[in-house]
Amino acid sequence: MEVQQPPSFARVWIPDAEEVWKSAELTKNYKHGDSTLHLTLEDGLDIEHKLDDKTKNLPHLRNPDILVGENDLTALSYLHEPAVLHNLKVRFTDSKLIYTYCGIVLVAINPYENLPIYGSDIINAYSGQNMGDMDPHIFAVAEEAYKQMARDERNQSIIVSGESGAGKTVSAKYAMRYFATVSGAATEANVEEKVLASNPIMEAIGNAKTTRNDNSSRFGKYIEIGFDKRYRIIGANMRTYLLEKSRVVFQADEERNYHIFYQLCASSHLPEFKNLKLGSADDFHCTNQGRNPVIDGVDDAKEMCTTQHAFSLLGINELNQKGLFQVLAAILHLGNVEIKDRDSDSSIIPANNRHLTVFCELMGVTYQDMSHWLCHKKLKTAQETYIKPIPRLQASNARDALAKHIYAKVFNWIVDHVNKSLRATVKQHSFIGVLDIYGFETFEINSFEQFCINYANEKLQQQFNMHVFKLEQEEYLKEQIPWTLIDFYDNQPCINLIEAKMGVLDLLDEECKMPKGSDDSWAQKLYNTHLKTCSLFEKPRMSNKAFIIQHFADKVQYQCDGFLEKNKDTVNEEQINVLKASKLDLLVELFQDGEKVTSPTGTAPGGRTRLSVKPKEIRPGASSKEHKKTVGCQFRNSLAMLMETLNATTPHYVRCIKPNDLKFPFTFDPKRAVQQLRACGVLETIRISAAGFPSRWTYQEFFSRYRVLMKQKDVLSDRRLTCRNVLEKLVQDQDKYQFGKTKIFFRAGQVAYLEKLRADKLRKACVRIQKTIRCWLVRKKYLRKKHAAITIQRYTRGHQARCLVKYMRQTLAAITIQKFQRMCVQRKLYLQKQAAALVMQTILRAYMARQKYQGLLRNHKAVFIQKHVRGWLARQRYKRSLRAIVYLQCCIRRMKAKKELKKLKIEARSVEHFKKLNVGMENKIMQLQRKLDEQAKDNRVTSERLNCLETSHAVESEKLKVEVSKLKGIEEEAKNNANRVTSLLEELERLRKELTTTQKEKKTIEDWATKYRDEMEKMVAELKQQNGLLKTDKDDLNRMIKEQSQQMTEKMTRALAEETQQLESDLNEERSRYQNLLTEHLRLEERYDDLKEEITLSVSVPKPGHRRTDSTHSSNGSECTYNSEFAESEESSRHGEVSGDVTRGMDTSLTLKLQKRVTELEQEKSSLRNELENKEEQFQRARDDEEHKKSRGAELEYESLKRQELDSENKKLKHDLTAMRQSLLGNAGAGAGAPGSPPYKVLMDQLNSSCEELEVRKEEVLILRSQLVSQKEAMQHKETMTEPVHYAEDVHKMKDSGAITQAYLGLKETNRSPTADFHRLNEDGELWLVYEGLKETNRLLEGQMQQQRRSYDNEVEVLRGELQSVKEENNRQQQLLAQNLQLPPEARIEASLQHEITRLTNENLDLMEQLEKQDKTIRKLKKQLKVFSKKIGEMGAGQVETISPGQMVEETVRPVNIPRREKDFQGMLEYKKEDELKLVKNLILELKPRGVAVNLIPGLPAYILFMCLRHADYVNDDQKVRTLLTSTINSIKKILKKRGDDFETVSFWLSNTCRFLHCLKQYSGDESFMKHNTPKQNDHCLSNFDLAEYRQVLSDLAIQIYQQLIKCMENILQPMIVSGMLEHETIQGVSGVKPTGLRKRTSSIADEGTYTLETILRQLSAFHSTMCQHGTDPELIKQVRVRVCVCVCVHVSDPVCVHTRLRDRCETPQLLMDTKIIYPVTFPFNPSSLALETIQIPGSLNLAFLTRV
Repeated sequence: MEVQQPPSFARVWIPDAEEVWKSAELTKNYKHGDSTLHLTLEDGLDIEHKLDDKTKNLPHLRNPDILVGENDLTALSYLHEPAVLHNLKVRFTDSKLIYTYCGIVLVAINPYENLPIYGSDIINAYSGQNMGDMDPHIFAVAEEAYKQMARDERNQSIIVSGESGAGKTVSAKYAMRYFATVSGAATEANVEEKVLASNPIMEAIGNAKTTRNDNSSRFGKYIEIGFDKRYRIIGANMRTYLLEKSRVVFQADEERNYHIFYQLCASSHLPEFKNLKLGSADDFHCTNQGRNPVIDGVDDAKEMCTTQHAFSLLGINELNQKGLFQVLAAILHLGNVEIKDRDSDSSIIPANNRHLTVFCELMGVTYQDMSHWLCHKKLKTAQETYIKPIPRLQASNARDALAKHIYAKVFNWIVDHVNKSLRATVKQHSFIGVLDIYGFETFEINSFEQFCINYANEKLQQQFNMHVFKLEQEEYLKEQIPWTLIDFYDNQPCINLIEAKMGVLDLLDEECKMPKGSDDSWAQKLYNTHLKTCSLFEKPRMSNKAFIIQHFADKVQYQCDGFLEKNKDTVNEEQINVLKASKLDLLVELFQDGEKVTSPTGTAPGGRTRLSVKPKEIRPGASSKEHKKTVGCQFRNSLAMLMETLNATTPHYVRCIKPNDLKFPFTFDPKRAVQQLRACGVLETIRISAAGFPSRWTYQEFFSRYRVLMKQKDVLSDRRLTCRNVLEKLVQDQDKYQFGKTKIFFRAGQVAYLEKLRADKLRKACVRIQKTIRCWLVRKKYLRKKHAAITIQRYTRGHQARCLVKYMRQTLAAITIQKFQRMCVQRKLYLQKQAAALVMQTILRAYMARQKYQGLLRNHKAVFIQKHVRGWLARQRYKRSLRAIVYLQCCIRRMKAKKELKKLKIEARSVEHFKKLNVGMENKIMQLQRKLDEQAKDNRVTSERLNCLETSHAVESEKLKVEVSKLKGIEEEAKNNANRVTSLLEELERLRKELTTTQKEKKTIEDWATKYRDEMEKMVAELKQQNGLLKTDKDDLNRMIKEQSQQMTEKMTRALAEETQQLESDLNEERSRYQNLLTEHLRLEERYDDLKEEITLSVSVPKPGHRRTDSTHSSNGSECTYNSEFAESEESSRHGEVSGDVTRGMDTSLTLKLQKRVTELEQEKSSLRNELENKEEQFQRARDDEEHKKSRGAELEYESLKRQELDSENKKLKHDLTAMRQSLLGNAGAGAGAPGSPPYKVLMDQLNSSCEELEVRKEEVLILRSQLVSQKEAMQHKETMTEPVHYAEDVHKMKDSGAITQAYLGLKETNRSPTADFHRLNEDGELWLVYEGLKETNRLLEGQMQQQRRSYDNEVEVLRGELQSVKEENNRQQQLLAQNLQLPPEARIEASLQHEITRLTNENLDLMEQLEKQDKTIRKLKKQLKVFSKKIGEMGAGQVETISPGQMVEETVRPVNIPRREKDFQGMLEYKKEDELKLVKNLILELKPRGVAVNLIPGLPAYILFMCLRHADYVNDDQKVRTLLTSTINSIKKILKKRGDDFETVSFWLSNTCRFLHCLKQYSGDESFMKHNTPKQNDHCLSNFDLAEYRQVLSDLAIQIYQQLIKCMENILQPMIVSGMLEHETIQGVSGVKPTGLRKRTSSIADEGTYTLETILRQLSAFHSTMCQHGTDPELIKQVRVRVCVCVCVHVSDPVCVHTRLRDRCETPQLLMDTKIIYPVTFPFNPSSLALETIQIPGSLNLAFLTRV
């Protein structure tokens, strides 16, 4: 039963440690002053939430469900952290959408999966569209930046930020790809390809694998893409920031070095990399520290090819590439150089170190110098210079510093050359910058790199605050429009703590200048300076070498170790000098570039490092001072320049979010997400954007843009007044805009509305111009074509006439020549054939005469032999048949005599007993007995005839078998004799030849013995040679055979694939044709129903008064209705099977069918009129009989006696049933009642008849007793006399034992004094009530007799069919025997064997089928026995012992509470036959999807119907199964016909019909459908009926519902599509560039009377959600979605769809697709995992009459 839902309260968000925020619902109203809230979580747990004692702040409220999933966070009603987090989670996990707007910020969540949303078609879709018109996307942000650059002529910036692994690099890459695709290049240098080619190079040298990201950017970059005046790409420039050089020499676990090193190692086997002497990445210390050198799904060798191609595309020649690879390989070898201790203060490199040798060879330097300066350093004083050895640890650090320095030089060199290649050759007009920089980072151990990264994010966050918050509000104040200041978080104090005077960086630089500066002393200075003066600076409790800074995102603890060393970034001067003396030109160029003075605002300031020693020729002064800047100072200067650049451009923000740390696709971790949301200022953006005016125009810009919407009289000299007047007319709500001093400010969506008005007006003007021009062009074209066609026709007709005359002349001459030539040829041929025919006839006639004579002679001899053999065979066959017939007659007569004797005994006993107990019923019993005797006699005669036929058939079969065996023996003997004669003749001939040969050889053997020996030797040699040749030929043949077999295999494979494809296409065509015919059949059925209703309305004329029809007539009528409906369903299914052969004769066949249907309707009309007249006569006759029978009150005593006789007869039948049950059990124990044996059948027949008779008698007794109770009530309440209908209803209500006892007492009281109370009873209507009961009893008996007669007729029909089949088999055998006797002996034997094999095979198959049927019958009978045993046990237990009336009155029966044992439900529902109409009415006809069905589990009506069907199958009631299925199908058709235009109704019943069909398949017992079933579900399979035909009917019904669903969707979408698309698309060349002020957002309520793209999308989403809610199969939803997309493409005439249509069509002249075409639909099998026994029926369905079994 369905639990009633409590009243709904407010839903709130409460904090949670695991999920950050949890949803809860109030269970008790909150009152002011309450300290706790009573809440219920979504999992049903009740909790109490305590409010803060100080603030008393209430929890955040939840948004309505309709707002969940909005594509712009500013559209939410409640703007707070849990709402934003929940909306992002729903879009990301449920809808698989990774982009969401947050005002001017695009939030991008990394899906960790490749999505098909970045193709060229997507780019074309976003090109030219406004930012709010389509779904959020990185392409929308790029298009917005490109559009603003073109319109406002202002430089743009796209700032992409986020944590490592959040997808920043990928987002920046897609933004650059968008610019390269939509803008193109101004020259033929393919600049856009070069811009995209820079990505793989920078990823190779600047990206690495970390624990959070497989392709993490370890540097920041700002790419400026330059455009000319036509806004085409002309070049690009790249700036880099803070390369992570420490990764070159150290990597943590599960991390990698930069990709370029692994690409070199993976390509070391190539010839061009052999001289680098590289190997596996595991062999080098710089690449094996992470212990995971492989990235899943990445081929480093293939990536190396991509990198080389990118180098070539950017103009770096092969020589420079080779030099770069040498330097990078040298870094790997340098990392493997091992330095050992010489003593405690010095170190040494062993001589001939292999890796150092390779390093020197690759770098072109001397081994001695490099090995010396790796272990020594030079100290300079004012007057002297010292060379001092260094310990091993310092030497290792110096080696690592040199490797990092070399890699930084290579990185800067590559960046410079990339910039040179991308530099513009013409003057740059504007640019768009893409900033891909590291996000806020916090780890367990944070060092100098994390400090610089977080410092940069503080600056970017300040810029974001200035742009979004401060500048936004100041703009409103400056324009003097009403605005309220909003407080926001300003991180300027944190920036001052880092970069101000005596800040962290200033103290760090000061400590680096100190001679003995250290990290500890620097930490102490920080504590002394900022610990008490700055609240954002803290000191850890347990450490003196760390400090904490409160950043805008979170607190971060930095470890001071290594800060000074990383800030200095020193390299040994002598090592640099050794490298400068290299023979490698590229290496010299690298360090020459290092000597050039570069300002911090140069090309790549962030990647430059400082040398700790001065170059030899460096000049003192400003340049030297600039060169001494620390890394922190350089980074601060480059960051300041970046801020200046960003402030000079219009920024666009992309915030990348990392959903989880495990890189699982579409997995959302709320903790990680909320940390990043708090760090990127999303919530403040929402608040400001929703409350402000995001769109603004100057008065002149607004006037220029929307001049089209103004009339001439509206244009005034004052632009401000003009704009005010126009806006007041166009926008009625004045709150949607504000007028400032110089600008007009608009709310969100208002610019979109103005753009729509402008586009509509321009579109109308364009349509008028196009109409006129197209008319003129078409008319000119038509006149030219007409003139050309007339000229061509004139010349063509003249040429054809001349050709015709010439042809006629040539034809006449040719005919004359052919006539004489053919005559001559034919005469010669005739004479030759005549001579040849005469010769052939002479020879042939002589041959035929000889053959005829020999044939006559053979036939004469064969006839003589056959005469004697057949006589002997006939005599033997006659004797055997005679003996078998006599024996069989004896057995049959004995068995019949026994049966007759037993039946006579039973009849005698039953008749005598009935005579003693039922004197009044003797005549009726005798009549029934006589009818039963006649039926039994007919059954015996039929069985005797069947036995005789079986006997004759067996005898005939035995004769044929004997004859076949004899013929086989004769054949074998003849074959043996023939073989023996042949072998003897061959032996004699062979002996003669051997004798002659021996005599000849005896004379000559001595002469040629020697010669023979020589010849044999030669022959052996030749044979050996031939053997070798044969072996060679054999090998060649084998090879050719293999090749041919391989070719044949491939050919067969291709042919099989083509044939499979052809079969699939044929199957789809047949399915489509079949479904078209189903549609036509449905239309005809609807037409037929309409005609039938019209005829019914025209015939059935209402008459005054109330008519009551007989109950038997109504039941028969309903049964006929069900049968007719089933016949119609079968006819429709058969029509569906045959419909595959119907191709093009549709019109003719349809006309004939309609004519036939009209004829049938006319016949039915006449039959309905006759039936109406008969019903009127029957009603009049029944009314007369009723008046006559009311006067029969004197028969009360006779009727009471009859009731007593019926009671005694009921007891007797129960006694007989018990005895029969015991005898059945006894016979089963003795083995005589085995299934299939005659005693078993007899007992089963008696058991069935007894059970049926028992049920009839029981119903009669219940009816009589219920009538007695009604009589007693009538005696007590004389004035409230009820109608007979009420008493008839009480019959079915008396099922309690107490009611029956009360009825019995009432009967006794009535019979005590019949004479005295006669008049009283008669006036109370007792006699009439008794008469009604007797009439009901007679009606039941007549129904029983009719049922028995129908069963007898069915048995007779079956026996007649079997008799006819036996006759046909006998005739066939006789024909075969006659044919065999006419054949020759050899052919006869062969034909007999073939016939015998065929017969035995057929008999074997028949026996196997019979065996299967018997097995099924045995299982069915066993189940019936169990059911009958259970019923008999219940009846026996339910019987009440006979007691006297006095005892029954005196004793009071106390009600006893019997505890009910919990049932193990079997997943079935039991219902009565009379409740079937109620079941169909409540479950199908009156069920509304929008009401009760919304809260149901998907497919619940289908499950309930199937559970009812299972019970009917379980009790083996075929009539119940048939009527339930038929009424279900017809009811579904009826509800669809009534409410076919309601999408929810059609979708609901499509889902339930498919589910019902799947249940029939899943529980059908077919192994192909039982693969996914559980053992419990396999036990629930249908056991008695095969419903394959009904599955076909249901499949056809599902196809019809699907087509009606598509039609319903098309009717809804058709008025929306064209107007919505026209509303969405712009006219090329008219609208120009759309303004950036347009900020359309998805709204939950569309404008009335207008259709937009959002309206269509919402309608499609509603379709999808409705079908998903109804539980429609996903595959079916996919087919519906494809069909709807085709419909949309057809109506819109989408160029892509039309292009595809033109490409696919072959010869059809149709350009666009046919909207009326019906695509074939399939219903793949989708089994349900839901257990039937667990299904609960809600009380709202009103199905209380169903009982769970």
